[in-house]
Amino acid sequence: MAWPDAAQRRQAYGIVAAGHIDLLGKALYIQGLWSGTRNIGAMVDIEEILGNFSVLDDWDDRYRYLIELGRELPPLSQTAHSDANKVQGCASQVWLDTTVRPNGASGPVLTFEGDSDAHIVRGLIAVLFAIYSGKSARDILATDAVKLFEGIGLREHLTPQRSNGFRSMVERIRSDALAAMATAA
Repeated sequence: MAWPDAAQRRQAYGIVAAGHIDLLGKALYIQGLWSGTRNIGAMVDIEEILGNFSVLDDWDDRYRYLIELGRELPPLSQTAHSDANKVQGCASQVWLDTTVRPNGASGPVLTFEGDSDAHIVRGLIAVLFAIYSGKSARDILATDAVKLFEGIGLREHLTPQRSNGFRSMVERIRSDALAAMATAA
């Protein structure tokens, strides 16, 4: 089955005339509901997240969607909840665990796991992983997640502390990419 158009997604997501959405039992970000290809818990890509954000007009629904994205993150091991993985500059507690693997001429590829004690922040982590995880260090450094963050309106709808925390997470990911490139050189 093909990925549905916006009208079909609105109907399937339970959006009513007032623009509200019924998220109970609806996994908006699991494209596999349509194509049969995604396993529950699989990483969401950023285009899918942006498409789902465009369907949700109400910011309460977008917050719920972020929370659902965060709930789908795989659990971070207790050993990864370490001071070395803790992101500085976040009001909430945030841990990012980075794995680097060499990839020949393309340079190192980074994958991430993470966790937070705040539901919304876990959702922001999921958005960042959709942008960066599984990408080469070079691609990570060339991608402006903050611009995307601002483009979907998150900056205006989150507290300044959450926005600053998002920037801190981006800087940590970029720092890890720079370190991976330096090690590979």
